Amino acid sequence: MGEQDRGFHADRIQVEYWCGNGHEIKPYFLATIEPEEIPEQLDCPNCGLPAGRDKENPPAVAKLEPYKTHLAYVKERRTEDEAATLLDDALQQLRARRGQA
Repeated sequence: MGEQDRGFHADRIQVEYWCGNGHEIKPYFLATIEPEEIPEQLDCPNCGLPAGRDKENPPAVAKLEPYKTHLAYVKERRTEDEAATLLDDALQQLRARRGQA
């Protein structure tokens, strides 16, 4: 069995990437690929950190923003004074419906 049975072997290049934990990744790319099409970063299959092509300066981990609650989103849109005004209005309406005004 040879190339006629399995197809012809395409020319390829190997590119080296390193993550912050020192893992080395060597994926292959088609030799005729444009240099700008080769990604600058990949995810390390060993640890999941981003891996770059510069061994001495691997890419930093992007800071993940923690999950926000509904209250956190509301506080982004309203000031404390606006919140107090809205609460007072809602309480007045509630009391009026119950006949406690």
